[in-house]
Amino acid sequence: MIDLKTLREDPEAVRASQRARGEDASLVDALLAADERRRSAVSRADTLRSEQKQLGKQVGKASGEEREALLARGKELAANVKEAETEQSASEEELQRIQRRVSNVIESVTPPGGEEDYVVLKHVGTPGEFDFTPKDHLELGTALGALDTERGAKVSGARFYFLTGVGAQLEMALLNMAAAQATAAGFTLTVPPVLVRPEIMEGTGFLGEHSSEIYHLAEDDLYLVGTSEVPLAGYHSGEILDFSSDAKRYAGWSTCFRREAGSYGKDTRGIIRVHQFNKLEMFVYCREQDSRVEHERLLAWEEEMLAKIEVPYRVIDVAAGDLGASAARKFDCEAWIPSQQAYREMTSTSNCTTFQARRLNTRYREEGRTQPAATLNGTLATTRWIVAILENHQQSDGSVLVPEALRPFLGGREVLTP
Repeated sequence: MIDLKTLREDPEAVRASQRARGEDASLVDALLAADERRRSAVSRADTLRSEQKQLGKQVGKASGEEREALLARGKELAANVKEAETEQSASEEELQRIQRRVSNVIESVTPPGGEEDYVVLKHVGTPGEFDFTPKDHLELGTALGALDTERGAKVSGARFYFLTGVGAQLEMALLNMAAAQATAAGFTLTVPPVLVRPEIMEGTGFLGEHSSEIYHLAEDDLYLVGTSEVPLAGYHSGEILDFSSDAKRYAGWSTCFRREAGSYGKDTRGIIRVHQFNKLEMFVYCREQDSRVEHERLLAWEEEMLAKIEVPYRVIDVAAGDLGASAARKFDCEAWIPSQQAYREMTSTSNCTTFQARRLNTRYREEGRTQPAATLNGTLATTRWIVAILENHQQSDGSVLVPEALRPFLGGREVLTP
């Protein structure tokens, strides 16, 4: 949820954020009105409770007709207090309902617009030139005995697959390399649950416009996560954290599930867009004033991993309309995919400021008072990286060179051969 103080002090900034996202700016005025109604209801209830308390003191000292009159007034006040408290509760529910519909306020430097309105911040490396016709990752992976999409579809349907033999080993090597980097950087490695309660999924902001992407187990009322950001965001829900030494950094290794609703006909070949994959996700709790610096750190750690797999990539500043409700700013790293002659997303890192922590009641104490923490997330490795490795390091005979940094995690293998 956005900060109501920001809303009151600078409503135009919130309106501008909504417009930049392509979302409804009139929600800001609805939220302002709901906030005023709630504050008015709270004030009325407080005044009546105070009057009721004072009347109670007078009743104790009165007698005779005066006492009877005070008791009658007390009965009337009790009814008024009950009515005021009902009004207060209703106004608070209305405020929260509208507040949850307003996306996080974007950073001032976030580009406005939709999916295609990103800004390229830099390119790293140059796409390689092959003296042969390069194969795509599905053809390479099938020949290597690393990937089986036909049997994946037979067992589970479209967009499912088996990683087999060296494919399974390659994914484990990638995730182990990411885990080693994360722990060396001070992250606490976790294997979180992949089923979460509704309040945790909703608290992270994933049950808004993109709820159709999420698998829901209706009988248990649990959600399958599309990223370990979700359980890690819930890890400290309802807690007061200690940032006296440093931020709290976690790395979550999990299987992730996405329905890919609305992606009919997109990336149907191979494993670029699938329903199930594995990922190592970084997640950070820190002070809001430290979040921008922490965001740059997460991006640097992602680039460090991409350098290890030796693929050309670019970094983009994602436009406001493609951020998702929780993020104030997001950077994507996109690797070059030779078969598509295009850059495709490999990592994403978002600064969610205090948006998620307000919903999940995650705070920290500083100078004797509590305030909401900031949360950030970033991908360190995922199954899709296999696509970039196979295609960029392929050789004319169908073999694939293993990036040097990855070799120790793959038993020292230097080349994958058909």
